[in-house]
Amino acid sequence: MRVAVMTDSTAYIPAHLRQQWNIEMLPLNVFIDDVSYQEEVDLQADQFYPLVRQAKELPKTSQPSIGYITETLEKLAVDYDAVVSIHLSSGISGTHQSVITAGNMVEGIDVYAFDSEISCMAQGFYALEAAQMAHDGKDAETIMNRLNEMKQSMRAYFMVDDLSHLHRGGRLNGAQALLGSMLQVKPLLHFVDTKIVPFEKIRTQKKAIKRILSLFDEDAATGKPVKAVVIHANRPEDAKMLKNDIEKQYANVEISISYFGAVIGTHLGEGSLGLAWYLK
Repeated sequence: MRVAVMTDSTAYIPAHLRQQWNIEMLPLNVFIDDVSYQEEVDLQADQFYPLVRQAKELPKTSQPSIGYITETLEKLAVDYDAVVSIHLSSGISGTHQSVITAGNMVEGIDVYAFDSEISCMAQGFYALEAAQMAHDGKDAETIMNRLNEMKQSMRAYFMVDDLSHLHRGGRLNGAQALLGSMLQVKPLLHFVDTKIVPFEKIRTQKKAIKRILSLFDEDAATGKPVKAVVIHANRPEDAKMLKNDIEKQYANVEISISYFGAVIGTHLGEGSLGLAWYLK
């Protein structure tokens, strides 16, 4: 069985790694002042945040069309028997369900859709693991079992800098957002049952980062091998500092830096910072 691996653009896997591991990518769409962009194709994260600062209104996002997904699966069906398709949480996007629907419309390839129940490079970890297993000749069911195993220890916490994005995206009501902004609250967010929800409300950025590190320590201090990623929305220096601090403290942690791209950045806002990890 030849198994392809597909994900969507919100995994934010660098292009060279997608190419190296032969990972197919479905781009989500971003609309800024009525101009449409395909994320990670013609709109990169470093282009996105300056555009948003000049935009008249908050960008809008949409999932890939069924037609686009169907065409991609038909292309893969020429060379592959199955595809493991890993997507951002079904609680924040219909992409996962659309892949299932498209899979039922395409003959000649079995589609195994995996709901990461998360996003960003945490989702990317699943795709990279799947691609390496596919390269080693593992079948689709074996890969899916491994992804579900990884899910048991996958964790991610994010701090947002500006509550207005969450409010406009329907995550906070107006009174909560206004009060939070006045108090300079930096809410920590995480995924629960596929949705982004508040974890704790913290008064300062410094305390929020400290709290994320205390949560990380619960796993990292066990000494077990941990794979982690610092994720930022146009805060490269803060991301480097956080990565360096973790590297100095934990010899058992393999850590990298990634970013919130256009789609997830639309909902969290510039200045957001997060940490995701799992036990290897």
